[in-house]
Amino acid sequence: MSEPSETVASAPPPPEAAPPQIPPGEGQSVTVRATLAGAVVSLLLILAIVLGSRFLRDFDSALLPYAVATVFLAFGVAYRYTVWVSAPGARRLFHKGFGSLFSAENFKKAPTALPRMIATYLGFQTFLGARSRSRWIAHQLIFWGCLLAAAITFPLTWGWFTFTSATGSGPGYDMRIWGFEVLGFDSLNLFGWLMFHGLDLAAVLVIPGACYFLWRRMKDRGAITGQRFAYDLLPLICLIVISVTGLLLTFSSIFLRGGGYEFLAVLHMVSVVFTLIYLPFGKFFHIVQRPAAVGMQLFKYTARQDEQIFTCKRCGEPVDTAPYVENLRGTMRDLKLDFDSWAEYCPRCKRVLRGNAYLTHVKKGFK
Repeated sequence: MSEPSETVASAPPPPEAAPPQIPPGEGQSVTVRATLAGAVVSLLLILAIVLGSRFLRDFDSALLPYAVATVFLAFGVAYRYTVWVSAPGARRLFHKGFGSLFSAENFKKAPTALPRMIATYLGFQTFLGARSRSRWIAHQLIFWGCLLAAAITFPLTWGWFTFTSATGSGPGYDMRIWGFEVLGFDSLNLFGWLMFHGLDLAAVLVIPGACYFLWRRMKDRGAITGQRFAYDLLPLICLIVISVTGLLLTFSSIFLRGGGYEFLAVLHMVSVVFTLIYLPFGKFFHIVQRPAAVGMQLFKYTARQDEQIFTCKRCGEPVDTAPYVENLRGTMRDLKLDFDSWAEYCPRCKRVLRGNAYLTHVKKGFK
């Protein structure tokens, strides 16, 4: 394929590339594979619930709606992930990303790179801090709050964690995991209070973070322009409703002697179940996609360690690592996009070449 500069000088601009043609039956086969993957993952989760709760002896029937919602969540995540990695670009990202994550060669080159990237890219999301400190803080509040809530809620819902008391009403409790006693604690001391109020602490973290992003989407012109209610606003509203109703349940039990508890419990359950079922098909699906992106960052990092830097063919400035540029070109070829050689130019030169093409073919003779 000719270089962009040669194309601009010698020929009129090509017509717009047609969308990639999907072979007949391929879309149906992707749906079948995704459905099968979702069914297998759901069945495995059900089996894990049955075995982990000691054949449902430790399973709390009052939490059945939550458990059913997690099964639907597992199906949705597996289904959506399978569809996602079926696309050429995502499939290449998946292979390169996870290939780098589990590469012994990469581990030898940079043994500490993967732990650092997991901590900085997945855990503390330092790349967000470069954009805005307030956005980074809000994202961290949501991230750690949701992580704490999931770490408590899922095992309790599945019957993997149980709290038992010899007296039936405390204050001494034993925490068991899969039926094995792990530790005992007094519910009246600080540690016991934290054990029983972990979800309240998670709610206190999530509410300010979600409110910040909701406020920003209501005020920021850039956010308002491209936002969609179901994709951008609904997840934040769900997080706030879940957190507020969870705190109100605690408030009702402590200060109102259970007044309104049943209504709040139903409202909280409905909001949680809806969010879990909605999660794979909304904005929060990026949580599942992020590990592959970490692998791609490792892929680029190890290439830099080998000094495999690709320079712009026009000005000689560094563009990115050579393997990354070749991977991008391969993705564009997979998508049947007829301009993969443009990946060989830096952003500035791309703008110059596009400007030259505009002057040559659209505004001929314009100075």
